[in-house]
Amino acid sequence: MISADAEALVRDHTVYSCVMGSRAFGLATDGSDTDRRGVFLAPTPLFWRFDKPPTHVEGPAEEQFSWELERFCELALRANPNVLECLHSPLVEHIDAVGHELLSLRGAFLSRLAHQTFVRYALGQHRKLEADVRQYGAPRWKHAMHLLRLLTSGRDLLRTGELVIEVGPAREELLAVKRGEVPWSEVERRMSRLAEENDEAAEHSPLPLRPDRARVEDFLIRTRRASALSPGHG
Repeated sequence: MISADAEALVRDHTVYSCVMGSRAFGLATDGSDTDRRGVFLAPTPLFWRFDKPPTHVEGPAEEQFSWELERFCELALRANPNVLECLHSPLVEHIDAVGHELLSLRGAFLSRLAHQTFVRYALGQHRKLEADVRQYGAPRWKHAMHLLRLLTSGRDLLRTGELVIEVGPAREELLAVKRGEVPWSEVERRMSRLAEENDEAAEHSPLPLRPDRARVEDFLIRTRRASALSPGHG
């Protein structure tokens, strides 16, 4: 159960929220869930107490997850795929002035670290799919589809310097994987090819080696200071 204080943080202090998952990727079907992700700014005076505000909150709605701004920025600077993609959702449900500035920093978070994180995450998911094949004779096809999507997104990010999460013309090809219409051996072949293309793209990527941590930290400090001076917070 979500606590009343945590629920209040999400309800009253969200600076940015969006829809993620299949609906944001352009892969939604009739039975798709609506995954909501958000960022809340805990009022600065809450950090002056012994009990600090949470770094994240699950809920209050089903399929809803929110990060506190600092934690979100930390993960984005590390090129966490889920967090970076959250910044590029085409389905924004709520945004305030702080949220707009956060989105204006999207480029500051991007770096060649994405090569490591996207491919490493994909390899971890691939091992899980292989375990499913050994145990059940088939992978979880929905997860296989999203793994292909993630590897494609990572490759294109490294090639172009821009993160686009909508699958566009690849929709039907990916949904065929989700329906189990593509043999597992072919799915694995595509995964291997995409992993190699990620490696090749990383060598010539226009992305910087590291994100602009100083620029993001400046934003965080200014935002915390403004919150401390805001009447009625805490």
